[in-house]
Amino acid sequence: MSDQLIIFDTTLRDGEQSPGASMTKDEKLRIARQLERLRVDVIEAGFAASSNGDFDAVKTIADHIKDSTVCSLARANDRDIGRAAEALAGARRGRIHTFIATSPLHMEKKLRMTPDQVFEQARLAVRFARNLCGDIEFSPEDGYRSDPDFLCRVLEAVIAEGATTINIPDTVGYAIPELYGNFIKTLRERIPNSDQAIWSVHCHNDLGMAVANSLAGVKIGGARQVECTINGLGERAGNSSLEEVVMAVRTRRDYFGLEVGIDTTQIVPASRMVSQTTGFVVQPNKAVVGANAFAHASGIHQDGVLKARDTYEIMRAEDVGWSANKIVLGKLSGRNAFKQRLQELGVEMASEAEVNAAFARFKDLADRKSEIFDEDIIALVGDESVTSEQEHFRLVALSQRSETGERPHAKVTFFAGAKEVTAEADGNGPVDASLKAIEAHVQSGAEMLLYSVNAITSGSTESQGEVTFRLQHGGRVVNGVGSDPDIVVASAKAYLAALNKLQGNVERTSAQW
Repeated sequence: MSDQLIIFDTTLRDGEQSPGASMTKDEKLRIARQLERLRVDVIEAGFAASSNGDFDAVKTIADHIKDSTVCSLARANDRDIGRAAEALAGARRGRIHTFIATSPLHMEKKLRMTPDQVFEQARLAVRFARNLCGDIEFSPEDGYRSDPDFLCRVLEAVIAEGATTINIPDTVGYAIPELYGNFIKTLRERIPNSDQAIWSVHCHNDLGMAVANSLAGVKIGGARQVECTINGLGERAGNSSLEEVVMAVRTRRDYFGLEVGIDTTQIVPASRMVSQTTGFVVQPNKAVVGANAFAHASGIHQDGVLKARDTYEIMRAEDVGWSANKIVLGKLSGRNAFKQRLQELGVEMASEAEVNAAFARFKDLADRKSEIFDEDIIALVGDESVTSEQEHFRLVALSQRSETGERPHAKVTFFAGAKEVTAEADGNGPVDASLKAIEAHVQSGAEMLLYSVNAITSGSTESQGEVTFRLQHGGRVVNGVGSDPDIVVASAKAYLAALNKLQGNVERTSAQW
């Protein structure tokens, strides 16, 4: 078997299925470019047949990404597969990833199909896909809970039809590491043509074992592709975490004996970008990318690290992209220095006009905040990232009054389409008053599911606040993220950003593993 482990990132497809994590086409392209800098082998860009928006996103990514394989998901039918092939037409390297459920529960209750019908549809779907694309991945949805005899029959047939990668999803996070690893090993041993395909694992984290199951599938089962997401993003409890899988294989090369092509110094920038784009905050004690991942509070630990880092650190912080020199720019910094720092952070701007606009926002922030950190720069670029579609709502100005013993009052001016409107309201606090002022005009009727405030950088009351709103309306759940040194302003920005996503008719995919 190969000693190279393929990293298949599905942040833009499976990760986006987290409620509220839907992304615009431009946000997806920005993350895809960061995944390319990370040297991810395969980027699953979306589900082209699910909506016109997702088709455009897959097509745009396929047209721009050159160093990674670009993949589109497709159900096992001609329409989905044809749509995927069309979206991938401009890709230097494209892959169609087709799937159908194979567990008795899914076949009976969801598909309402017999095993023979599922077998035939899987076989014909791969045959059709193989005529459109040379790189075909097949996934039996809920594969881990499928009957092994039936699964062997299906997988042998799809390999014979031209499937080049076979993925075994643990769709509901039911697996246990040793059992999952042996399950894949048994399949590979029983299927006569198993050596004609690369075997892959795709695990969910419902029992907190997605990474452990994935690694067992690699070590015990012989899989050579792991499907994962940045920060473990994904619906329910999430997917297998890319950063944990990669650093486990790299740190314990003595055990796994495998190589990964990932540029690990791009892990933290990728984590920050995904977090700030989706509004899903990374917990401080998250492995590898959490704020405390390389922090030492115990005096004994601190003393040991000062004497020899490897006493308590099995990885170096700088190897995964943490920077020791965080203070980078200030109000006296010029445009060239700012542009250079954007390049060092992996932030690409489409034009000089965008660089100039970003620099203007930077100077405005520098006038209000004495020290500018990398996180601040990433936040201001992400907060004001240019999209192909004009924002319907945009904050112009906000003033608020809050005194002890008096009811807070806010006055908000914002654009609603081409019209500038001003609204005022009282509230229980300045944030509440600001949002009520906005709603007095918008009247969205959205239900607030989450309001979260986090400091972008630590150690100072000058730190920018990053606010996330999660709203629900008409069965849709969206996130809005905004940042500003003033938490009230950041809250208004985030709320308007969420309303923009509700305003946009974004369709979501229902496919899942």
